[in-house]
Formats: sequence, C-alpha cells, structure tokens
Amino acid sequence: MHKRIIIIFVILLLIPIGTIAAQEIPDDGPIYIVQSGDTLTAIAARFGISIQDIMAANGMTDASILRIGAELRLPGVDWLSGTLVPMTIQLGENLLSLSRRYGTSVEALARLNRNPNPSAYFYGKEVLIPIQDEGYQSYQRSLVEPAQTLLEIAILTNDNPWRLVSTNNLKGTWDAMPGDVLLSISSDEDGPGGFPDVILETTISPSSPIQGRTVVVQVQTTEEIHLGGLLAGENLNFFRFDSLVEDGIAYVALQGVHAMIEPGLYPLTLNGRLADGSMFEYSQLIRVIEAGYGYETLTVSEDYLIPEITEQESQFVADLVSIANPDRLWQGYFQPPSPYGDCYNSLFGTRRSYNKSDFNYFHAGLDFCGGLGVEIYAPAEGVVVFADELEIRGNATIIDHGWGIYSGYWHQSEIFVEVGDLVQIGQVIGLVGSTGRSTGAHLHWEMWAGGVQVDPLEWLGAAFP
Repeated sequence: MHKRIIIIFVILLLIPIGTIAAQEIPDDGPIYIVQSGDTLTAIAARFGISIQDIMAANGMTDASILRIGAELRLPGVDWLSGTLVPMTIQLGENLLSLSRRYGTSVEALARLNRNPNPSAYFYGKEVLIPIQDEGYQSYQRSLVEPAQTLLEIAILTNDNPWRLVSTNNLKGTWDAMPGDVLLSISSDEDGPGGFPDVILETTISPSSPIQGRTVVVQVQTTEEIHLGGLLAGENLNFFRFDSLVEDGIAYVALQGVHAMIEPGLYPLTLNGRLADGSMFEYSQLIRVIEAGYGYETLTVSEDYLIPEITEQESQFVADLVSIANPDRLWQGYFQPPSPYGDCYNSLFGTRRSYNKSDFNYFHAGLDFCGGLGVEIYAPAEGVVVFADELEIRGNATIIDHGWGIYSGYWHQSEIFVEVGDLVQIGQVIGLVGSTGRSTGAHLHWEMWAGGVQVDPLEWLGAAFP
C-alpha cells in the first residue's frame, strides 16, 4: 500500500501542472514608458506597428506631443506582455537570468532589446524588461552539480521539476547543465541570478572601470566561501572585510586597470568554492572607459631605452608587487609623500614619445615639485619590502600596505628605512635626489593595486575600499 502511494506521488510530481502553463499574452499589447529622446515615429518603428495604431489605442490626437514617463499601450505586439521598464544590468545578471527572473523568453527579451548576442548584455548596460502584473519576484537560487538531476533539485528545494523547467526556460527535465544556477520557489532572500543563493550581492565600483584607476569588487555572502576571479586578465585577490555590510560576510578585491588598456568590453570572472565543496564560476563583460590622458614628447639618452635593462628591472619590481598580503595595514586616506602635496611636475598616465617614437609609453607615476634634499614621507602604514639602489630607478623604496597595494619612491638621494621596517603615516623615509636615470632631482611616486600601476592621485582623494 505504501509503495503504491509513493509511486502515485512520483507520477503526479512529474506531470506538468496547470499553474505553470505558458502565460497568455493579452490582445491589447504591452505598455511602453516614454523615455527622454523618444518620438512616436521611433517607437512605432522599434515595435513594427503604425503610428496611427498607437495613437488610436492611446486616445492621442497629436503625434508630436509625448510626455516623458507617459504610458503607451502598444497594440498588435503579441509577443510581449506587461509594462516595459528600463533597467540597468547588474553584476551577476545576464540575458538568461533576466529572462528567468521576469518570466519571459530569451528570444522575446533579445527581440525587445534588438540584440540576440548574449555578450551584448554587459554590466551597466540599460535594457528594457517586461514587468508582469505581479511585479518583481525573489527566487531561491540553486547551483546545478555534476550528474545532478532536476528531480533531485526539486526535492532539495521543495519545488516541482516541471515548474523548474518553466521558470528557467528549459527544454525539459533533462536540460539542466552543471554549473547553471536555477531559480526555484519564491524566497525571502534575493540576489543576482547568475550566482548560487549564498551570494547576496555583488558590486563593482566604479561601474565602468577607467584606464589607470583602482576598481573595488565587493561580494556579500551568507556564509564563508573561497573566492577568486579575473578582471581583464588580472587575478583578483579577495579578502574578508565584514565591516562593509550590516549582515553577512563581505569580501573585497582591489584591482588596478592598466593605463594603456584599450577602451572596450572585458570579462570579469568570479569563481569559488562553497562551504559544501561545490564549485561555481560566472563571467560577465564590463566596459572599460578612456581616462583622457595627455601626450608629451621627450628627448633622452638612448641609454635610457635599452630594452634588456629596462625590462629586466621592471620585471624585478613587478614580481615584488605581485604578492597580495592578507593584512590590511593602512586606514582611510593616503597622504602626499611630499611637502609639495599639491604641486606636480608630471601627472600619471601621460602618453609619452621618446626620441620621436610612437606614443607606446606612459608615465607610470606622479612627479612632485621640490628639488634635492626634500623630505619624503610614508603616505600610509606599511612594511618596507625593498630599499636599495636600482640602475634605472636609482635609490628606491617600495612599501607593502597589504591587500596587494604597494607604493614606490624613485631617484632618492638618501634612504632612511630598511627592508622589514614597519613605517607609519607621515614618517620620513628618505630624501629627494636624482639617482638612477633621472634628468633632475624630483620625487617619482608610484602606486600598484593588484600588480598594476594606478594613478596615485586617486588614493589621495578617496578612502579604499
């Protein structure tokens, strides 16, 4: 008797239920909210309907009068329903996750936004989303494990496999792929649809990274996880920093964007291992924008440009600053390392031509005013990891501030610190000079975030993270 009841229950569980049948699209069409710059001609062309039909459906008498925010019924658009709302794509959302979240097909969402290419739906892009009468819903998010069936996921989430098929736009119960994140029954928790439900929020600041600047990637979770990733090909080093959130756990990565990277779209990939051992990976395109650096032409001795010497020394420094110390040693803002804190001879990022070469070089630091013998201050707490002479950079000091943040000071006449010293903000670490390959006494100050040189000025004007 009990075996028969179990068999009947499983059969009923596998039968599609009426509540998940495809929603019927109303005959009167969706509602479009007028945006700045819209015209009735453009709206009609976008949806393939006539101006006259739009005017008739909305009781309009003058096609030239459109009020921003007004709601227009779109008659004859039988492949959409709901209210079409502009929305900015967040980190962890893509074409597939948005279609699942808002109950529409990938094809309809792509058609609505006039681009079927999934990679076109990058972080920060504005899209139109059809919102149904029930509005936004929060769902439980489940990571599909290798060899895991949809029935197993349904049992674990107290859901129905056919509802999982419908909600997630799957072809059938066999269509769940390992690594995919499926939406199941409604939940009080919320979060990005591309990540498992232990991840509550993911942010990147600025939303459009800038050449030569520092990017802050933040992930909020409900439990401790192992987290890693890549930003435009550079490894992301995450560190726990719970003071950023009121509830849960926060992880932060600080990463520089190279000053010479071409503006455009680059992948941001986040991957990790959850507490139960399951693995996840998610990748999304982000837009890197131009910083607007200037140009200058310099004439120097050819000895300054010998690749074998310059590249070897640069690699030595790069290896030093590639280590991400988990101890965050600085607090708040950095202070200028020079008493001439608001006077600069040369800014970071300036494109340079040496001896009539192409502009393939850039100024990797910030040069302060003030000549020979001017004191050099530590801009923040840190540990000295290098204090010695280099052929190109002269007498040089490099300070590790933790979390992959380093600062460097070139061409000094004297060095007052040693490797291993813990320096305090404002401490005198050396004197300005003209050692190494320098055309005159000056302080050249560099900053690195995640092994990439960044504009030191932003560290004077903002408190990271």
